[in-house]
Amino acid sequence: MAGNLQGKAALVTGASGGIGRAIAVHLAAAGAEVMVHYGSGRERAEETVRLVTASGGKARIVQADLRNAADVRQLADACGKLDILVNNAGIARGYTLESTTEEDFDTVFSTNVKGLFFLTQALLPHLNDNASIINISSMVSIVAYPAYLAYGMSKTAVNSFTRSLAADLGPRGIRVNAIAPGATDSDFLGDIKDNAAVMGAITAATAFGRLGTPDEIARAVTWLASPEGAWITGQVIQVSGGMHL
Repeated sequence: MAGNLQGKAALVTGASGGIGRAIAVHLAAAGAEVMVHYGSGRERAEETVRLVTASGGKARIVQADLRNAADVRQLADACGKLDILVNNAGIARGYTLESTTEEDFDTVFSTNVKGLFFLTQALLPHLNDNASIINISSMVSIVAYPAYLAYGMSKTAVNSFTRSLAADLGPRGIRVNAIAPGATDSDFLGDIKDNAAVMGAITAATAFGRLGTPDEIARAVTWLASPEGAWITGQVIQVSGGMHL
């Protein structure tokens, strides 16, 4: 499969569905050999691999609970050398300040922040010079969403991590950026998709009056991972259809 990522090795966390699956498919279509990570639900990860291979791409499955230090180390050891790391795995749990439990808070931060931090740390010796790290953030880290308070806090931490790591790894030529999607038509929306009033408010907040698609987010990630994005680092890039302009 020809493309500007030919010969590159990529790891996409949380690639068993939604945005992560689309990213894996698009990176493979550009020529990368992709490791499809999942935490649970191997069948969905296998479907991602089938989609990649059906188009002539290369992919294999890797499993790890990113909240578990031993799993993270094993995942890093299984990866070999990497050119692209997409920290996509994430969870939204808990809503307002009043309704979020301690368990909700700990679950969100252990996956979205702790898991991302220590996986990236474990992978540093495996990253080739001039590699690209792309963290998936969210628009809720940029504008006020009181109904997603803990989740928004976790993604704000991802933004800070992105900027500081970009400065730290610059001497190795490693680029570190974040993509901040707006509301995207994926399983991540959960039951919200069935609430017409809420969905109407969300889509009305975009310049285009609709949800984004996983493919639209994946195309931005693939471009950023490619040589065309070589002069971009330390940025949190909104891919949101112009939310809250």
